[in-house]
Amino acid sequence: MRIVHIITRLIVGGAQENTLLSCKGQHDRGHDVTLITGPPLGPEGSLLDRARNEGYRVEVIDDLRRAIQPLRDWRSYRGLIRRLRELKPDVVHTHSSKAGIIGRWAAHRAGVPAIIHTIHGLAFTASTSAAVNRVYRQLERIAAPITTRIVSVADEMTRRSLEAGIGRPDQYVTIYSGMETAPFIAPAVPREQVREQLGLRPQHIAVGTIARLFDLKGHDDLLELSPELCGQFPELRFLWVGDGRLRERFELRMSKMGLRDRFILTGLVPPTRIPELAGAMDIVVHPSRREGLARAIVQGQLAGSPAIAYDIDGNREGLLDGRSGWVIPPFEIGQLCERLKVLLRDANMRREMGRAGRSFALQRFSAANMIEALDRVYQEALSGAQRGVSTGQTA
Repeated sequence: MRIVHIITRLIVGGAQENTLLSCKGQHDRGHDVTLITGPPLGPEGSLLDRARNEGYRVEVIDDLRRAIQPLRDWRSYRGLIRRLRELKPDVVHTHSSKAGIIGRWAAHRAGVPAIIHTIHGLAFTASTSAAVNRVYRQLERIAAPITTRIVSVADEMTRRSLEAGIGRPDQYVTIYSGMETAPFIAPAVPREQVREQLGLRPQHIAVGTIARLFDLKGHDDLLELSPELCGQFPELRFLWVGDGRLRERFELRMSKMGLRDRFILTGLVPPTRIPELAGAMDIVVHPSRREGLARAIVQGQLAGSPAIAYDIDGNREGLLDGRSGWVIPPFEIGQLCERLKVLLRDANMRREMGRAGRSFALQRFSAANMIEALDRVYQEALSGAQRGVSTGQTA
């Protein structure tokens, strides 16, 4: 198949990692793959060089940006139509809200047989502005009829999208976001060595977070409960993997509480280091306030740690509640604190939950399973499009 993926920007993030694994897996299967993206703007780090080294075609449209900019958006749309007419793909697969809207309409205008869109997170809940969310909800409703299949990273994404009037039930399929699991099972650098590099001693219990230092990722909640936890557990250390524009604010707050030495901030790290850093953790906590399905809780379980997350969006599908960790009521900081205390006190529970989580994550979240499932979706979509042509149906 000739496949074109479209995404707004290749920053370090879950949707981007999912997209690159899809492109690489499909290229390795012999498909002709092109990835079209905007420039990787922002402090989160870039995955563009990685994409360019993986063997498939990578093209950057400078006007394709995350923010709504009508003139740039119109130029991106026209440029995509021209390029898709040149490439003549069998399948266009869009990712993220902005690229999903522009890319699907461009593919429709270019006459692409199969148009696929993945919901990595709900666009119509992303903004703090109700007006912006209403606009995105309406745009998603309008784009759904020209979409052959809609891929959700969790069943909850499907439920909430249908509840918002987006698409038909028969358009949706859930494909859990895949990961390269082997580096988490056998990280390149052993756990003890990584912990020593981070300044963690054998008695320390590392509560880890893997997320941008950004709004709504839950770092503020962890800071709020840290005085109580640090007071009760001298061996506790927080390990934050990631960087972002809120780092300075967080560090200032840590210092004011007299707890700066209890937090280890790695800053921006290449994705290849995530498995070894996850392996250095004893507990993974992800109190984000908006996710599709948090990759961090899956990464933690693959590394053998119990995971705790708020029960939002698809997170309930990312762990075994009560067996490999807990999902707790959204934004219940008190309950988050109590669950952490249970695990901080009980090393045996941490080990048992970690084993259960690793087994579960290996079965549900492997990249190979994701690539195989996407192939089936593409083939079914193309078969349906061909049947539609042969019977005179139009989209």
